[in-house]
Amino acid sequence: MTAISPLALPFPDLPPIDGVRIAVSRAGYKAWDRADLTYVALDAGTVVAGVTTKSKCPSPEVEWCRQALVLGQARALVVNAGNSNAFTGNRGRAAVEAIAARVAGATGCKPSDVFISSTGVIGVPLPIDRAEAGIDAALIAPEATWEEAAQAISTTDTFPKAAVTTAVVDGKTITLVGIIKGSGMIAPDMATMLGFLFTDAAIEAPLLQRMMEAANAHTFSCITVDGDTSTSDTVLAFATGRAGNARLSDISDPGADAFEAALSDLCRQLAHLVVRDGEGASKFIAIEVEGATSDESAHRIAMSIANSPLVKTAIAGEDANWGRVVMAVGKAGEPAERDRLAIRFGATQVAEGGLAVEGYDEAPVAAHLKGREIEIGVHLGLGEGRAIIWTCDLTHGYISINADYRS
Repeated sequence: MTAISPLALPFPDLPPIDGVRIAVSRAGYKAWDRADLTYVALDAGTVVAGVTTKSKCPSPEVEWCRQALVLGQARALVVNAGNSNAFTGNRGRAAVEAIAARVAGATGCKPSDVFISSTGVIGVPLPIDRAEAGIDAALIAPEATWEEAAQAISTTDTFPKAAVTTAVVDGKTITLVGIIKGSGMIAPDMATMLGFLFTDAAIEAPLLQRMMEAANAHTFSCITVDGDTSTSDTVLAFATGRAGNARLSDISDPGADAFEAALSDLCRQLAHLVVRDGEGASKFIAIEVEGATSDESAHRIAMSIANSPLVKTAIAGEDANWGRVVMAVGKAGEPAERDRLAIRFGATQVAEGGLAVEGYDEAPVAAHLKGREIEIGVHLGLGEGRAIIWTCDLTHGYISINADYRS
């Protein structure tokens, strides 16, 4: 069994969401003794919003969700783990249609009300018979816990991931719960994992979509483990409307700002959990870039640093080699001037004005790098643009996991 990430956080105590029922079952997509199909039933009136991968080779599940999101309504969610069903042609599309039809037939909803995600090996068609048997078992299974669902959607994850937050809207306490999976093939081109958010808020689908896209831009799209974007990435948010608040339809509505802040907070918590379970990770790294010509430029520079194997391996080895940060800034293709560049590790300034700080003492930096939480700061001295990216180090563990992934 894979060792639990040293950066893992305990599974939180999550409350139920009115209008949401969870079940898990074992479809047997891989030779493992665990649940690998998650089924979520959603009450009538549930609205949905979401974001999906920008990969040019998306799975049929992603294409299905994109089409269904236009309608903004949901009655069920099915998540398969162990088989991504991506790059499987007509057989893959047939599997998605069969799943939607099976759930619709059993519950009386429309196939377009059924959202489907799959994760795992690429290029192997999802076996329809196993999917249908798994759905049938889940439909009559006892209600599962959030933790069981978080475990069932996992693949190479070493710990189940979830978060919770609340907001007060129209005098009502709104609850938001999310579960997520992701460990490798993580790069910010939308989301780079599977994430499912549930709330009892009453909100119109277009507003929820607008908020979801905004939250994604500075949370899920600001993480990276290895620079690789999945074919299956999907984050969906479901709102049952059972909290009883006055329905939110515009960002100017009273309480809309509080709900949006809570949604963003939930997404940030979940995004950080994915990085903490990065394959082989031993360090959680925050990279803050300031003084860029624009926020977009700062983002690209921070990503260049975060995705550099040389930077990531230096951090893994607890080596205060700030020259690798200089390299990553220089190769980003963004405006930068060597003699204005400043770099810090933790609270210690190590370089500024194009050279090492005079009298720089490496001892506090070395001490900082021995910790689990690492900060790298870069100031370009060119403007007001800023960004923060979260990543992890690169260790032998990443190679071992991915060299043996299909074994």
